[in-house]
Amino acid sequence: MQIFTKPNFNFIRWRWHAIALSAVVIGAGLAYMVSRGGMPLGIDFTGGSVIILKFEQPVGEDAVRSALAAMPGEKVVQQFGAASAREILVRLPQTVEREEGGLLDRDVRTATEALRQANLGNFEVIGTDVVGPIIGAQLQRKGLMATLFSILGITVYIAFRFRFSFAAGAIVATFHDILVTLVFLTWFGYDLSLNVVAALLTITGYSVNDTIVIFDRVRENFRVMRRDSLEHIVNTSVNQTLGRTVITAGTTLLSVTALYLFGGEVLEAFAFTMIVGIISGTYSTVFIAAAIAIILSRQRDQARVPAPPAAEAPGGGGRKPNNRKNRSSQA
Repeated sequence: MQIFTKPNFNFIRWRWHAIALSAVVIGAGLAYMVSRGGMPLGIDFTGGSVIILKFEQPVGEDAVRSALAAMPGEKVVQQFGAASAREILVRLPQTVEREEGGLLDRDVRTATEALRQANLGNFEVIGTDVVGPIIGAQLQRKGLMATLFSILGITVYIAFRFRFSFAAGAIVATFHDILVTLVFLTWFGYDLSLNVVAALLTITGYSVNDTIVIFDRVRENFRVMRRDSLEHIVNTSVNQTLGRTVITAGTTLLSVTALYLFGGEVLEAFAFTMIVGIISGTYSTVFIAAAIAIILSRQRDQARVPAPPAAEAPGGGGRKPNNRKNRSSQA
């Protein structure tokens, strides 16, 4: 299937605009994270209890929060799913006692009993999730290590396959995709869970693969377009692979969108992360990775340009010095 017939868009022309847009989005998102005290961690990493309640009649979040006021720690109460479903999610912090295996679900029983005594109407517990503090700390450490080692492996691979400037462009684009995805997750109120980490690792591989396809075409075009500028070669390569990029991103986006709409609440965060990552990865491949590669390649070429010869001193007669050694001195 051919989407474009000999496309000739000037993507490189907008590289500075794209870099500025990405900087604004990432800067605003990081500022929002700092104002909230960082990105909220899910139950997988912090440890604690999550209870999903389904009421027979509508119940406000403030009423549920007041009923649980006697329980220690800061609790999170929010609507779960559509308002018509009358479902409430309650997140309880971990306590010291919960490190013992026999008391892992004590907070769940205490919370449900407090809600029944508050006369909020009939309800049923349709889901619970309990993670101990030790397990949460281990998952947090392993999730961070998995992310760092995957990025390190990708960096080593690209550094051996391409020149340094192109490898740096691919790595910058990868970090760009991760930061943009985390920003949107924070803006839309998602927690950082194991599902989100799995989606971030998938996005990392997806973005790098898309970038390598374009850089491979750039390397091929270098052999037949030696007299053209780097900007023209990169822009031509992006246009030549544009159909493949759009088809790949489009089909993957349709799949994860269906997962987001029909996959249920459990997979919603994973699917949302994938949606943002695919869009950001396609954008960064075309604009960010290529722009960084061009900027660094220019700096390297300028550093290799030899300095102009020094001006000849006045009175030298314009005669070039004889570099040959005096034969008498060799005797």
